[in-house]
Amino acid sequence: MSSVLRQYLTITGNYWLFTLTDGAIRMLVVLHFYQLGYTPFTIAMLFLFYEFFGIVTNFVGGWLGARIGLNRTMQLGTGLQILALLMLTAPDAWLTVAWVMTAQALSGIAKDLNKMSAKAGVKMVARQGNSQLFRWVAWITGSKNALKGAGFFLGSLLLAWLGFQGAMGALAALVGIGFVMTLTLPAGMGAIRQKAAFGQMFAREPAINWLAGARVFLFASRDVWFVVALPVFLVSMGWDFHWVGAYLALWVVGYGIVQALAPRLIGARRDRIGHGDADIGPGGRAAIGWGLALILPLGAVLAAFALGLTSVWVITLGLAFYGMVFAINSATHSFLILRYSSDDNASMNVGFYYAANAAGRLLGTVLSGLSYQTIGITGSLAIALAFVVLAVVFSLRLPALEPTTG
Repeated sequence: MSSVLRQYLTITGNYWLFTLTDGAIRMLVVLHFYQLGYTPFTIAMLFLFYEFFGIVTNFVGGWLGARIGLNRTMQLGTGLQILALLMLTAPDAWLTVAWVMTAQALSGIAKDLNKMSAKAGVKMVARQGNSQLFRWVAWITGSKNALKGAGFFLGSLLLAWLGFQGAMGALAALVGIGFVMTLTLPAGMGAIRQKAAFGQMFAREPAINWLAGARVFLFASRDVWFVVALPVFLVSMGWDFHWVGAYLALWVVGYGIVQALAPRLIGARRDRIGHGDADIGPGGRAAIGWGLALILPLGAVLAAFALGLTSVWVITLGLAFYGMVFAINSATHSFLILRYSSDDNASMNVGFYYAANAAGRLLGTVLSGLSYQTIGITGSLAIALAFVVLAVVFSLRLPALEPTTG
């Protein structure tokens, strides 16, 4: 096995183990604290710091990765996740809102350090052209999302078998395996010779800024209906909690599978007009086209509702199609941020980009509850449609890609 492939598999393996626990923690916290009698709003507040610190961590993490190396930021993120899990093995009497929010804050920091390190790390090891980079980033991203859905199931099973504290201990041991794996990565991976000043985090190329803006609204369009509005709507339509959880988990798994297959579904070579058969990968036109395609499922569901077709299957099937198209959008964006970045600024650009991603999730999460409470599921979907349009508007300024040279 080549050293490049071994490094990629190490990065991916650690990311898989981390993601499995990330999905499991979310399900464990929701179910356990619901059993303890916490209100839905209080449970939602437990995740507030998790989302907020994602924005901060991506800014700082990208700069830190450029200074000390992506191997170190990955180890730091993995270690913080172990600490957060061990905090949640405390007795129930210790599990106050403040304690759990602190643990979730650490987990949010850990997650985004790990994600930034993994995505930028792929840029460091993918050396055989953009088609390979597209395949590898799509695979690591898609498999991550599929495993996050699997983590929902794992969390439920561990809660039944081991209880809350036992489940957290088992997850900490699982992440510990990932930590040991990261020790084999080369020292200083992704660090740049001239140490980056923190102010460089805000000195972005125009393409990076436009892509980050598109990413904010792309993910806000998903979370404005996914986080609160859809689960509450399904319960109001008579679905059992377990069926709601199963649907959401299957949606995430299916989304991840499509994301991993995106290079095959849309082709690894795009925007090659005038370049013959150059190894370019998808570019600005692909982002625009797939963004426009995302309007179709949302528009179809809203049109069906306007015609009085309010069956739960209308929205679940419509959003399943939305998930497939969204997955290709997300995979294309994840490739573009790496393709637009040089090796020297990859970690800082990825950090800036995923800070925008986290901001979109936070915006969507807040508006999901607010919009559903005030204007219902139709209003949540209408806002999602508006966000998709804004994502397309930002994508209009994305450049087509030039062939790789050298």
